[in-house]
Amino acid sequence: MGKRLHLNYKIIFYFFGLLLVFNGGFMLLSSLVSLIYQDGVTLQIFLSGIVTLIFGLFGMLHHRNHNKEMNKREGYIVVAFGWVVMSLSGAIPYVATGAIPNFTSAFFETMSGFTTTGASILNDIEVVPKGVLFWRSLTHWIGGMGIIVLAVAILPLLGIGGMQLFAAEAPGPSADKLHPRITDTAKRLWLIYFGYTAAETILLKVAGMSFFDAINHSMSTLSTGGFSTKNASVAYWNDNPLIQYIIILFMFLAGTNFVLSYYAFKGKVQKIIKDEEFKLYFKFIAVFTLVASLLIYFKADISMSSISHPQVLGEGESAFRHALFQVLTVVTTTGFISADYSLWTPFLTVMFFGLMFLGGSAGSTSGGVKVVRHLVMIKNGFLEFKRTLHPNAILPVRYNRKSVSGIIVFNILGFFILYMISFITGALGFSMMGFDFESSIGIAASSLGNVGPALGVFGPVNNYAALPPIGLWWSSFLMLIGRLELFTVLILFTPFFWRNR
Repeated sequence: MGKRLHLNYKIIFYFFGLLLVFNGGFMLLSSLVSLIYQDGVTLQIFLSGIVTLIFGLFGMLHHRNHNKEMNKREGYIVVAFGWVVMSLSGAIPYVATGAIPNFTSAFFETMSGFTTTGASILNDIEVVPKGVLFWRSLTHWIGGMGIIVLAVAILPLLGIGGMQLFAAEAPGPSADKLHPRITDTAKRLWLIYFGYTAAETILLKVAGMSFFDAINHSMSTLSTGGFSTKNASVAYWNDNPLIQYIIILFMFLAGTNFVLSYYAFKGKVQKIIKDEEFKLYFKFIAVFTLVASLLIYFKADISMSSISHPQVLGEGESAFRHALFQVLTVVTTTGFISADYSLWTPFLTVMFFGLMFLGGSAGSTSGGVKVVRHLVMIKNGFLEFKRTLHPNAILPVRYNRKSVSGIIVFNILGFFILYMISFITGALGFSMMGFDFESSIGIAASSLGNVGPALGVFGPVNNYAALPPIGLWWSSFLMLIGRLELFTVLILFTPFFWRNR
């Protein structure tokens, strides 16, 4: 029997306090937006921010005399429970303003925001006060690049090294460093993230969106979240193809490894062109868009959707645009809607369901399994044929002309198996609540992959309001483990995590 684990609880609660301070600060920013638009809930959001700030400052001050050494276990605890702390406190503005009076529903909406899932229980988004809508989009934006990475960027000021946190939080199977110092990496990632958000906001405003709609949709796009300020999502602007093409561009960028964006700005275009994951990501999108475009054009009737679809530039362009938009929004797990793909033929419904398991690139803000994992598994699968013929040959998996260690290959295979087990378990949970097969597998895949729209009762033009309270908590749990890539959360449920060797 191992001894009970001795954790540095002071540093854990110190970080929880720090995260609450961040959350409270962003709430105060939302109260300023509420004041500007005179939506009548400024005081409630302001008080929510003040209360969160006070609790956060108390946590930081009370545990300021902590041992500044953080091991991996404490890093995992801070990341996993940090997201829960952020979501619990992030629900306060919804409850305080009456936008979502029920706490379980408010927590679900907040978890959906921070995990960039974009699933919502709101039936009429357009009546929600603007300050609350801004806070809702902010939860996406904060969660997109990772609230912990944000904290890592200021850790030098606190005298704490942040590598353990970054390793637990960074999206994708590996944390590709731009700079030897991890804090500088976080700063560069956030600079790119902020720059893209600002650029999209300006372009959407010029294309015809109001400034409020533009900044909210930019935050949702770059985080690959999907919260919209309109009930019809991006389909509200189906009469303005330019707006949808701008969102398509930034969805593509958000689903690409942000390290490649850094290389692009540094003029290292060759690194992008030679990157195997990027090439496969691009090919996936191109092939699935072509398939969807042809089927929509020849077999599907876009007007069948319950969302209005004016064909501004002709049927061919409309089919291509909706196909590209919906392929990108599912692959990158953004979750915006321009059309109801569940009415586009059974083949396309199944195809889009399959795309929920694809995911964007590692190092992007998207959810899902990630393209690089699929790439390594495909390569390893083909090598198994060669190993069968040549059992004594040493045939390593190669990625970007470098040999991938067996440990990483086993990690990826283990991740995929665990992902599928989590999906099946998730679907079984929803089926026990009385939902049909299509709805159960759809919401399980969507929650785990942080996609948003699902199938059946939870299809593209519906929301998650049909879920009972237990279903909201179950979906929230799947969102959390999906966003933190399974191991970070599920390792906390193992007995050996809580014991010393």
